[in-house]
Formats: sequence, C-alpha cells, structure tokens
Amino acid sequence: MRADQHKNGAVRETPDRHGAFPRLTPEQLQDLTAYGERRRTAEGEVLYREGEPLQEFLAILSGTVEIVQDHGGPEERTVAAHGPGRFLGELGMLEGQAAFDTAVVREAGEIVAVPVERQRTLVGRDPVLGDLILRAYLGRRYLLIGLGAGFRILGSCYSRDTLRLREFAARNRLPHRWLDLERDEEAESLLRRFSIRPEETPVVLWKGERVLRNPSNAELARLIGLPAPTSKAGQCDVMVVGAGPAGLAAAVYGASDGLTTIFVDAVATGGQAGTSSRIENYLGFPSGISGGELIERAVLQAHKFGARLMVPAQVNGLVPQDDEYVIAFTDGSQIRAGAVVLASGVWYRRLEVPGIDRLEGISVYYAATVHEASLCQADPVAVVGGGNSAGQAALFLARHASRVHLLVRGGDLNADMSRYLVDQVERHPKIEVLLHTEVRGVSGQEKLESLSVEHNAHGGRRTLRAAALFVFIGARPCTEWLRGVLALDEKGFVLTGADAQAAADTTRWGPLGRGPLLLETSLPGVFAAGDVRSGSVKRVASATGEGAMAIRLVHQHREKAGNLVRTAGLSPNSPPKERPR
Repeated sequence: MRADQHKNGAVRETPDRHGAFPRLTPEQLQDLTAYGERRRTAEGEVLYREGEPLQEFLAILSGTVEIVQDHGGPEERTVAAHGPGRFLGELGMLEGQAAFDTAVVREAGEIVAVPVERQRTLVGRDPVLGDLILRAYLGRRYLLIGLGAGFRILGSCYSRDTLRLREFAARNRLPHRWLDLERDEEAESLLRRFSIRPEETPVVLWKGERVLRNPSNAELARLIGLPAPTSKAGQCDVMVVGAGPAGLAAAVYGASDGLTTIFVDAVATGGQAGTSSRIENYLGFPSGISGGELIERAVLQAHKFGARLMVPAQVNGLVPQDDEYVIAFTDGSQIRAGAVVLASGVWYRRLEVPGIDRLEGISVYYAATVHEASLCQADPVAVVGGGNSAGQAALFLARHASRVHLLVRGGDLNADMSRYLVDQVERHPKIEVLLHTEVRGVSGQEKLESLSVEHNAHGGRRTLRAAALFVFIGARPCTEWLRGVLALDEKGFVLTGADAQAAADTTRWGPLGRGPLLLETSLPGVFAAGDVRSGSVKRVASATGEGAMAIRLVHQHREKAGNLVRTAGLSPNSPPKERPR
C-alpha cells in the first residue's frame, strides 16, 4: 500500500505547506472556467508527464490527482496529492520549462483546463489570483529542489565539469540531484545500468532513460526547455545584455512600454543578487527576501509583459549597422536591435594565492548558494571579504558549517559592510571575525583542508582548518568583449554620460545634435546600467533603478532618431528601419 493512502484505498491529500498548496475559492474556479473548458477525468489518466512542456493550467473541480516522480520507474514516489479546489503545476509552467514531475488521476472527477496564454491574461486582470498562483509555484519549486527532484547529475566531486553543471543548475534554480561517484553507492549501479564508463562522466540522467554525457550548459538548458538563441537573425527594439537586477528591470520596463524586448544572460538570471541567501535592505521587504525569490518574481514579471528571455546565451560582438546594432552570440546567431542596454554585471575577483587555482570550483568558490553550502555540512569554512556579500555569505554558511572564519583585510568591519549585517555577524556564535587577516597559502590534495593566514599588521601567521573557502574581494566587470567597441575606464567599467563624451566619435554624434545621455555610452543608443557601469552604486536597489531609467532614455534616443529621419524626408518605418512592436 502506498504511504499516501488510507486503508480503504483513498488517496490522502497533502497538507498545505507555507502556501505551496492553496485552495481556490468557488469564485476563482468559476473565473477559470470562463477562460478554459471543463473535462471529465478517469482513474489512472495522466494529465501531464515529466519531461514534457506544460501547455495548460489545470484546476481540480472534483476527484484527486497525485503528483509523482519517476512515474512507472523503479524510483517512483509521491510528491503531493491534491483534491477539489487545488491547482496543478509549478514554476516551470510559467517559464516554458519541461515538467519535473507527472500528474496522475487517482480518483476520477472533473478538472478545468485553461491554456497558459489565457491564464496569463486572467492573472493580469486578477492580481489576487496571480499572487496566489505565483507564491504557490515558488514554494513548489523550492520543495522540488529540496526533494532532489528533476534530472540527476552523476559525477565526481573533484571534477570541474561536475561542478560546472551543478552550478548552472543551482544558479538557474532547477530541481536536480547530484550523485557523487566518490561517495554515493547508487552511483555505481547507475553506471552499470546505463553502460557509462567512469571517464565519460559527468553525465545527466533525465526521466530515468535519457543520458547526456558531459553536456554543455546550453545542452542541459535545451533539455529542460530553457529558451535558446535562434539560429537565424532576429530583430527587436531593445536588447538587454545581462539578467541581473538592472537587466531584469530594463526588460520589465521595456516590455511594459510596448517595446519588443529580448534579455539574455551567459549563465543564469539573477547575477550576483541571485546567489544571495537573504537581502534585508531592499525597499518593500522588511523581513528580507532571498535573491532567488526576488529574481524569479522579476523574471515572471518580464514574461508577463512579453519580454523574451534566452539563457544561456553568450554575447561576443556588438556592431553598429544602419543606426542600429547587430549583437552576435558565440553560437553564431545574431539579433538586430534598435537600442542596447548593457547590464552584464561583474565577477568576483580571484584570490591570488599559490596553488589555489587547482582547488577552484572544487572547494574554493566565488558564490555561496545552497549548492556550495551542501558540500561543507558540519565542517569549518572560511569567507574572505569585508563587504555585504561576504557578510551575507558568512551568515548563510553558518547554518550549515560547524564554524565560519570571516577573514577581513582591513581593521574595521563597518568600513564596507552595512550596519545591520555587522550586528548579525558579530552576534552569531558560529562566526569568528578575523580583522587585518589575509590568506597566504592553501593545503590539501584533492580538496581544501586548511589555510595559512597572516595578520597584516604584526606579521604573525596561523593555520586554520577549513573544508571550503568562499571569496568576495571586489569585482571585475564583464566587459572584455567590449574593448575597442566603446569607451571603458581603467578598470574596464563602461563610461557613460559626461564621462563618455570625451571618447565619443563626433561623426556618430554630430547628426544627432546631442551628446551622450546620463546612462548612454560612447555609442548612441547603447546604454549601461547597474554594476557594469563606471561610477555606479553597487546595490540591488540602485541597479534596479538604473535599469528602469535606461528604458526612459531609450525612448528619448528613439524619439530623437525618429525626428532626424523625418527631417531627412524619410518615413521612420521605411525598410530596413522597420521594427516589430
């Protein structure tokens, strides 16, 4: 007998947990019926399958539906059971991803099925229903991640490709489970079952039958339905490069203003903010919000207004062409845009210590997410840095590690860290703050075992036991592909406004009769927002504000360019200038 069944065979409904399984009111069900159709269900009927895209929003009018992992396979298990008033699906449905589980009718009844596009229209008109569904879907996604649902990554903890795949899955908040070749007994049986040689690992197992041998991030993304760049050239009003807070804000405001908007990112939505365990000083969230939840909400908001997302999509070229720009991707595809918003953010700088490079990605990290924290449970760890990112990481890791050593080069934690974080860090019993301290050496063969640290004021050295090292020591901009294309400062950040004026090409700006706008670069119609911009305030709120502001400036640029075309006696919609709206 199944664990979720009563003795009489009836399926027991899963209790609501943290708003993940709410019940719709009769009025809300009636509204859904007006947008969809009622259908009778039969016992054993499969409403949707793991690995297939969800095309409909399904709500239960009568009967019971069970959500199952590995349906029909050797590891079949129940995730949840729903009765009348409940609705099915999870976050992937709103983002166009494949289903991570299967819905099976256990007690015949009736459902209402609403096509996803119609459901989005209804949600837009009914914010109460929309917020209910969004909260439930976010909760279900995190439940699936906690259960280890979705695809499986089979590989060694010492393999950089294994860590690459795990990081990609974690940064994109994709349900998955990792099986370590070194420690997991199940790994050996799976190698035999799928005839996989150890040298072929890491592999990704999907739906218990499909095997991808050491796939690229793009191949993994396509497997579960993340949108890809098109092979033929596309066209849009605004191309946003980078999907952190600045890029997401630009996508939301651009699409909501009626501009055809595409936003892309090389790794995942969220940028550095997406890896933050808790953001407590963001306006409107007095109790704080995780970076992952904030980003998921922003992505859904962008989709709601019609913005198109492509991840992973690595940009490697920006070429002016006929008062527009051709954006080139590493896979050979291209997109033509009337305006560009650069929001590619920054990467944390590497720690320059002898021998550390062989441990990077294995036990030396530049982010602190659930993915990394799961590798150091009950072990001591070290965090290097004195800013907010380091403080947030230390507090988050203290939930998992036995002890956290926070190594700060300066002598005052208040110098670069917000006061509220300083208070929490200094009060936490598991966190030891070491000021005037720098890492001088690392020890360990296959993974980190200890650190040699030095007091930079009096020169004394000591050894700290640490199973992992997390580095947050400043950032470098993601602008290598822009060198020689537009003006950058000495550190590689993008110059804008008055700072870009000196490097601006007068032959491009002369006909416009103006200089660069506040966030505009040395190229007209190309704007920079957030951390990648020279002189920006490195905060989530300011990045969001700059992303929104960039779209207002895009409108100013388009208006000026349109007036220029009309002055020349041409139609602003004449080929090849016509842009879809």
